[in-house]
Amino acid sequence: MALKAVRKDIYFDDAETRPVNARHLYLERKLCQTIKHAYKHAPSARAIMDKAGVKPSHICTIKSLVKLPITRKSDIIELQKTKPPYGGFLTIPAEKVERVFISPGPTYKPIHSASIKWFTQSFWAAGFRRGDIVLNTFTYHLSPAGILFHEALRHCGATVVVTGTGNTEIQLQTMRDLKVNGFVGTPSFLTTLIKKAEEMSLNFRNDFALERAWFTGEMLSPSVRKTLEEDYGIDTRQAYTVTEPGGAIAYECAQKSGMHISDDYVLEIVDPASGKQLKPGEVGEIVVTPIHNKAWGLIRFGTGDLSSYTTEHCPCGRTSHRLTGILGRTGDTIKVRGVFVVAQQVDEAILSSGAVSRYQLAVTRADQRDELTLKAEMKDETLDRQKLMNDLNEKFQSVCRVKIDRIEFLKSGTLPENHQRIADERKWD
Repeated sequence: MALKAVRKDIYFDDAETRPVNARHLYLERKLCQTIKHAYKHAPSARAIMDKAGVKPSHICTIKSLVKLPITRKSDIIELQKTKPPYGGFLTIPAEKVERVFISPGPTYKPIHSASIKWFTQSFWAAGFRRGDIVLNTFTYHLSPAGILFHEALRHCGATVVVTGTGNTEIQLQTMRDLKVNGFVGTPSFLTTLIKKAEEMSLNFRNDFALERAWFTGEMLSPSVRKTLEEDYGIDTRQAYTVTEPGGAIAYECAQKSGMHISDDYVLEIVDPASGKQLKPGEVGEIVVTPIHNKAWGLIRFGTGDLSSYTTEHCPCGRTSHRLTGILGRTGDTIKVRGVFVVAQQVDEAILSSGAVSRYQLAVTRADQRDELTLKAEMKDETLDRQKLMNDLNEKFQSVCRVKIDRIEFLKSGTLPENHQRIADERKWD
């Protein structure tokens, strides 16, 4: 009995330590079921498979997934425009959908059950338990983050303080009043809170009770982790999450040497150009097939994120493969301040005004915060620049849900004809 108690204190369930071969068989069995279900009930999934000349019986192993093309966010956006509202990926009757989440595009994601414990393993591995008081700073509207993180924390027994982002002084007062010992959010927002506390002449380490922080939505750089842990005594963990497939795809344990891949997904690392599956240690695009959401017939979703995976044993005892980290982005889609910014959405926001002929959106990093600079060539140099600047930012925020920090107007012809529309110039130290 004592052994079981210790194991439960470390692992959320026995699945985390199941033998590697047993996990592989489980994933392939669930994959086979998922493919059959999607083909039967999701018209777009069936059309994709038919076009590839593939039947469900052909896809019952992870390796066989290469027979199918990769579906991307831009594909979902277009399909949901032509086949509203779910783009032909809904696999259950509409009346059985319990929730619908919205991500930029907009794209609509149906959830068939509010009881799915998507993120619970991740929070459990990060040490959240009954008695913890946790500040959840992710938004509770539109995107799934806030409410799903909230429920996962409750599954761990923790008390959740519902705040969302912004209102730093109120958040700090709340943290002191309630003796908050857990934080859920982005590294940059926690850094903002700490800086604000210090501006108010508070000693964050002594005046606050924060012990652990769980991050997603943006990269946790080694330097920020070191500062948070050594200077402020905060134990940090991070998880890899993507809105379209849903859930925590991978998460850190106490070893912090890679992120364990969740059994709720079949994950591939592929060559972005060919879709060919790569071996352990080889860097490629993360492609995921969710096998836990019966309402969503999404197969081989290309995240655009670059990583590699390792099959090496983890001292924590969990037996899943691990992502070695998020190494960057592929293509013209990028994550900024926890939100994906898609090139075609940027086109809509910037070019629809008719005043801009060519642009580049540059993403940089300053004081642990992503910054966006729009470099735009004007079609008419006589236009009111301040009004155009305001109009562009308002439209951009409406479409992409993030704000542009600076807008620089350039002379026509300054940007090369084949320039990169979205340039990631961030440096992660």
